[in-house]
Amino acid sequence: MKIVLAEKVSPATLAVFQQEAGWNIVTPDQIKNGLAAELADADALVVRSAVQVDAALLESAPKLRVIGRAGVGVDNIDAPAATHKGIVVMNTPGANAVAVAELTLGLMITMARSIPRANATMHAGVWDKKSLQGQELRGKTFGIVGLGRIGLEVAKRARAFGMELIGYDPFVAPVIARENGVTLVSIDDIFNSSDYISLHVGLTPQTEGLINAHSIAIMKKGVRIVNCARGELIVDEALVEALKSGQVAGAALDVFTKEPLKESPYHALDNVILSPHIAGSTDEAQEAIGIQLAQQVRDYLKLGVVQNAVNVPSLSREEYVEVAPYVDLAERLGAFLSHATPGNLENIQIAYSGRLAQGKTDLIRNAILAGVLSDSENVNHINAASIAAERGIRVQEDKKEFVSGGAGSVVKLTLHSADGDATASATVLHGNSPRLLSYDGIDIEAPLTGTLLSIRNQDVPGVIGRIGTILGEQKVNVANFALGRNVRSQRVPQGQALAVVQIDLPAAAKAQSVLEALRKVEAIVSVRLVELQKAQG
Repeated sequence: MKIVLAEKVSPATLAVFQQEAGWNIVTPDQIKNGLAAELADADALVVRSAVQVDAALLESAPKLRVIGRAGVGVDNIDAPAATHKGIVVMNTPGANAVAVAELTLGLMITMARSIPRANATMHAGVWDKKSLQGQELRGKTFGIVGLGRIGLEVAKRARAFGMELIGYDPFVAPVIARENGVTLVSIDDIFNSSDYISLHVGLTPQTEGLINAHSIAIMKKGVRIVNCARGELIVDEALVEALKSGQVAGAALDVFTKEPLKESPYHALDNVILSPHIAGSTDEAQEAIGIQLAQQVRDYLKLGVVQNAVNVPSLSREEYVEVAPYVDLAERLGAFLSHATPGNLENIQIAYSGRLAQGKTDLIRNAILAGVLSDSENVNHINAASIAAERGIRVQEDKKEFVSGGAGSVVKLTLHSADGDATASATVLHGNSPRLLSYDGIDIEAPLTGTLLSIRNQDVPGVIGRIGTILGEQKVNVANFALGRNVRSQRVPQGQALAVVQIDLPAAAKAQSVLEALRKVEAIVSVRLVELQKAQG
């Protein structure tokens, strides 16, 4: 085996490969004639963020089987080109979870004890003990938003401080939360009850602007907020005003909407702790990332075990051509139904009918799971099943080779929670057009592409016109408007209807303002915004 390390790695990372007898390990200082020439007979390529692995470079690597990226992002790797050549692309999500968790707790302690001000006054020669009386974390209610790897690591450490832990994450089974000492609650309960709130979710239409004027208004006065996740989770103007008024006693921010942070109103506030996106930047985390990647690459080359891949597994050309449209459909269907259950997700049921049921469906199943779980953390078609298992979510598959109606193959997805279910079915028309066929037992045909509004409303006159008027006032163009009435559904109360509206949301428009305007309509029971991005395949 020949392993090319295109960028510098730690000695411990290098040692993982050097322990394998007969393996040829090429380090950056040994690359004399260019990377392309070195890859001519290489089995594996390891990079960090500097080397661009594009289609042209891959043409120089006819034997390459795996590309390993030491980190989470793979923007510097042409994953579709790698997939086309049958090359697995791996990354290392979660390796820095402990580092982020430790900084989160460190920031909480720092706020509780006013450590920056204590340090500053002492360096200024001022002994100001009286004004520095702080608070203990013990006994405080700690709201954790997002219970993925990092959120659970935070919970483990917060328990040691004697805090009362509550959490919000619709993609974690209650048993997983209980095992980690976390009581699952609604997001409003997080805001209402918490003395400290920490954010550990990805950026999605549902989480963007999660901390805003409305959510801050229902928080306990004197709450403290930590954000080591994504800057866009917070509406900065709303947090600044709350920090000035005292509604929020303090905030600790490691991430920002625009980085590096310049000319920010946060700079003038002494109850804000700012750090330059360093949560995952520890010696140990960077070492762990390198070692984890080396082990993943080694295990794939020796055993064929695929871990943390970001592209689809290899298929024959014939198999891939047939299944690819349904892989795309499956991820879109999962993303559409994500967040639709009234409680925490416990069970996922997938039913295949028609020709699709006769072939391999593992890839389609994983695409559905990736869509359902896409809001929670770094999930892809390869690791989706294992992440669902980690979160205590059961997955059941059923196959029926015959299908009624005009669709050749249909995928039906049902999400179960203790408080209720959500279900939808879909198919591919004309070979490349993903279409919704039903939603919660109501027949409704709509495109599963672009930006969608999923609306449940009272089946009364005037609702359609009101929706159109509001979208027009918001400068939002309607691309498709699909309606369904409750004829026989047991999932939707009698007298209610469904609408799925495909819209062109201008870049300047704020999704939150569109949703707020629609929710003010008395006849509208609920509304969700779903953005269906291009599938990962």
